[in-house]
Amino acid sequence: MTDTRPPRADAVRNRRLLLAAAADEFAEHGLDASVADIARRAGVGKGTVFRHFATKDELIAAILIDRINELSAVGERLLDAGDPGEALCEFLTAAAQQRQERDLSFLAEASGSMREVAQARSRMTAALDRLVERAREHGAVRADITGTDVLLLMCAPNYVAGSVPDASPDLWRRYLAIIFDGLRPEGAHALPAEPPRFA
Repeated sequence: MTDTRPPRADAVRNRRLLLAAAADEFAEHGLDASVADIARRAGVGKGTVFRHFATKDELIAAILIDRINELSAVGERLLDAGDPGEALCEFLTAAAQQRQERDLSFLAEASGSMREVAQARSRMTAALDRLVERAREHGAVRADITGTDVLLLMCAPNYVAGSVPDASPDLWRRYLAIIFDGLRPEGAHALPAEPPRFA
C-alpha cells in the first residue's frame, strides 16, 4: 500500500537545507562539489543526502527544478497583471536576478535532459509564451517577437555584464533595459531570419 502521508517537518527542512547547501557548493566548486562537502555544509550526514537523492544527478536535477519552478511561479502570477509589457519586463528581471545571485546555468549540462527537469522547463516556457503573447496583443512588444526569442535572451544581461572585469553588481540591469527596448515596437525593423523552434 502506498504511503500517502505528507513528509515529516524535519524531512522537509532537511531537503530544503540540502538544496540550499548544494546550490552554494556547486556555485563555488562547480560539478566537482562532493556529496560529503554538501552534507557538511547542510549540517547533516551523507546518509541523509542519499535518503533524499539517490544520486548526485538527482540532487542536481532537484536544484534545477526548484529554480525553474521559482520562475514559473513568477510568470504565472504575472499573467493577470494590468500592464502586460511591465509584466514581461518584471519576469525578465526576476530571471536575471536569480542568475545574478547564483549562476548555476552550468548544471543543466549534467541533468538538463532528465524528464522531470524537462517538465518543469515546459511549465516555465508556457508561462513565458503567454506573457509574450499578452505583451504582443497590447502592443508592448513588436509583433514578430516569440516566446522562444525571449527565452534565448534571458541569460544575455548576466552574460554580458559577467564579461566586464570588476563590473558593478547592477550592470546587468543596463543590458536588460537595452534588450527590452529592442523588443518594443517603436522604430522596429523587420528581422532578417525566422525565429528558432524547439521540438
